[in-house]
Amino acid sequence: MSTTANYQAAEQLLRRPAAPGELVVGDKVRPQWIEDGHRFWYQLRDGADRQFVVVDPAAGTRTPGFDPMPFVAVRGNPLEVSSPDGKVAVSRRGHDLWARSGEREWALTSDGVPGQGYGYGPDAMSYGTLMRKFGLPHMPPALAWSPDSSKVLAHRTDQRLVRKTHLIESRPADGGAPVTHTQHYAYPGDADMPLAELVVFDVESGTTVFAQCAPLLMPEFSPIMAGWAWWSEDSTAVYFLSRTRDQHTLTLNRMDASSGEVTVVVSETGSNRVGPNQLIYGAPIVRVLADEVLWFSQRDGWGHLYRYDLHTGELLNQVTTGQWLVREILHVDETRRLVSFTASGLVTEDPYRRTVCRVGLDGTEFTVVTDDSLDHVVTVSPNGNYFVDSASTVDTPPVTTVRSWTGEVLVSLEQADISRLQATGWTAPERFRVKAADGTTDIYGVLYKPRDFDPTASYAVVDNVYPGPQVTRVEPCFDPGGMGLDAEPLAALGFVVIALDGRGTPGRSKAFHDVSYGNLAAAGSLEDHVAALHQLAESRPWMDLGRVGVMGHSGGGFAAGRAMLAYPETYRAGVALSGSHDARYIGLGWTETVDGPDNPEAWLRASNVEIADQLEGKLLLIHGELDDTVHPDHSLRMADALIAAGKEFELVIVPGAEHLFIDRMAYVRTKSWDFLVRSLMGVEPPAYRPAPIVIDPEVLGEMV
Repeated sequence: MSTTANYQAAEQLLRRPAAPGELVVGDKVRPQWIEDGHRFWYQLRDGADRQFVVVDPAAGTRTPGFDPMPFVAVRGNPLEVSSPDGKVAVSRRGHDLWARSGEREWALTSDGVPGQGYGYGPDAMSYGTLMRKFGLPHMPPALAWSPDSSKVLAHRTDQRLVRKTHLIESRPADGGAPVTHTQHYAYPGDADMPLAELVVFDVESGTTVFAQCAPLLMPEFSPIMAGWAWWSEDSTAVYFLSRTRDQHTLTLNRMDASSGEVTVVVSETGSNRVGPNQLIYGAPIVRVLADEVLWFSQRDGWGHLYRYDLHTGELLNQVTTGQWLVREILHVDETRRLVSFTASGLVTEDPYRRTVCRVGLDGTEFTVVTDDSLDHVVTVSPNGNYFVDSASTVDTPPVTTVRSWTGEVLVSLEQADISRLQATGWTAPERFRVKAADGTTDIYGVLYKPRDFDPTASYAVVDNVYPGPQVTRVEPCFDPGGMGLDAEPLAALGFVVIALDGRGTPGRSKAFHDVSYGNLAAAGSLEDHVAALHQLAESRPWMDLGRVGVMGHSGGGFAAGRAMLAYPETYRAGVALSGSHDARYIGLGWTETVDGPDNPEAWLRASNVEIADQLEGKLLLIHGELDDTVHPDHSLRMADALIAAGKEFELVIVPGAEHLFIDRMAYVRTKSWDFLVRSLMGVEPPAYRPAPIVIDPEVLGEMV
């Protein structure tokens, strides 16, 4: 039974993304680099208390009591992007870019018009509603300064022919009449999508150079903000990745910053999606060296590095090999001819855990640097001399150290204190491995037990879903609260909660990931979730499979709805938050990445609306009226189909809320909790209501 104490415990866990340090101290070390990376400082937060620590890796010292103020840059205009030398800043004005140096201001462009302007990405991923909540008219401009501070790389965004969609703000902040917000928002299969025309501005000479190539397709994010376009170290060229709409061909290009001439450096074509990272939204695993290129490819069935000649495009050798996946290039020592990187798949008991490795550029002398079974989250110093390493597992609190590239611990920083977390009745989650629905493939997840767990009791179960295929649902590191994804808070309410990555999600082999290709309708292999529930319950009689619910947000909202419709014999109650219930009318970047740009049959299969008549259990749909990422019509279309089918359900449209429910999170989560408590526990929730959540700006970026 869920009690007031349970709701209070769940509230504490839910607040963690908004106020770090309430329950766990020392688990997050965010280095603030000084002296070109030779030293750094960080803050140790304990509720409202803060202690500042300075670290000197060369001296091997960690000194508390540091005063960071002399090293803290004065917070400037959040809508400006400053040059590396701090002398010039660039911002957007209307549809144009302006530069400022002291009191002097001048226009970099003057031809921007509605639908074709400079320095912004697609409207569909502009987070316009979210920015307005924080008093900002828009995101900072999408641009990159050259290392020598002389030039700016930006792009002219063309959305003039892109479909327009509309959102209604029912109760504006000024209390006036409803307001209509219009955005460009392309659907799958639309002839027109946002385009990005790369351009370089010389801020001193005033010259403008456009890339001499076709504009880049921009289905979701600005190529600059996504890391798909960057400067050469000598500031003479821009390197950028381009991809065909079917995503079968990926190309690395070089743009001469003076002439705009574009040449192809490396290109790869595959039978389906080819990307620079298996995690679709991950930073490209591509590194341009003095005369070579390190290139990520899954051509051998895994994700590995290949070395190409920068000038001829000739393949020189495969750098890494084996049944594991390169996750990130950390550092390249061209003098010693070594590359350091993180990889997953080298820890036998958990293929998702990340390991720091090193190998010669010729593919020899492979070495495991962090030779243990922990998951390693790494931050590299700007000078590349060392890295800050947070080592943990889902049930082992992190230990943070500074290490050399040989793995030597230079400075011990923090060992997380979880005593307050444990005092809430929390118990560590359990990492599990079961078989997928095919009976042969291993799949992995995490099981969360209720606070004050009693093995003789019987507990309702909630499957906390996110289907990928662009990210994994469960990280292999220690993360109570799950960054607002609700697994831990739901367990605190008195549920057994599972979260897992079925076939079709990333982080494993290409074949494992490709299960989702052309198969968005499977929602991250929900059949694997059903199989996992039954296997887990065989040895855990306290899991009551007669009372199973499902909850998810965004793509997880789609998966929650699909679970209720496709597997009614398993899922009795579901909560779908901001659900993308109809793949035909979501932003094309999501659907086309999975099902392709010309596959309407697959898009139709991935529509919950079309099978709404299969609902048997209890379903709650929640959507923000100003959701400019997944429009509220998804839940309204779903509701209309359910009404037509004579089905009972609940619908909540949250006025003023965007995709993440930022300032309505406490209300939305509590509404969800109440629904699951009533539906699965058969009791009325306590009268206690969690307080509104105040978002900490320092972690807002993590949530976005």
